[in-house]
Amino acid sequence: MLALVGCWATSVVSTDLIASWWHTDRLFCVAVGFLSLVFAGTTVSGVIMLLLRRPVGRYLIAVGAVVALLTFGSLFLAGARVPGIVHVIPVIQIATVATALHPATRRWLIGS
Repeated sequence: MLALVGCWATSVVSTDLIASWWHTDRLFCVAVGFLSLVFAGTTVSGVIMLLLRRPVGRYLIAVGAVVALLTFGSLFLAGARVPGIVHVIPVIQIATVATALHPATRRWLIGS
């Protein structure tokens, strides 16, 4: 659930950035769009695989969250001005990585 909330929030911010920066920096927008596509694809497929109890799902979720963190890092390096609440999204992504890679998640996957 945490991964889906983070995925939704990151997608909303990415869409807003692309819409607002398209006229000034198209290359930046294409890069953010590509990273968002990679992030969304790995996160959604990871959640589906996790619900099917496939161990690779937790790694896909973790990779997706790391890509989202890299995307946010690039936004802050580029000097993008974002609302204050957006600064909470990296915390959600870090919590997603922690829960996906937690030993209890692995135990749940193998059914013990």
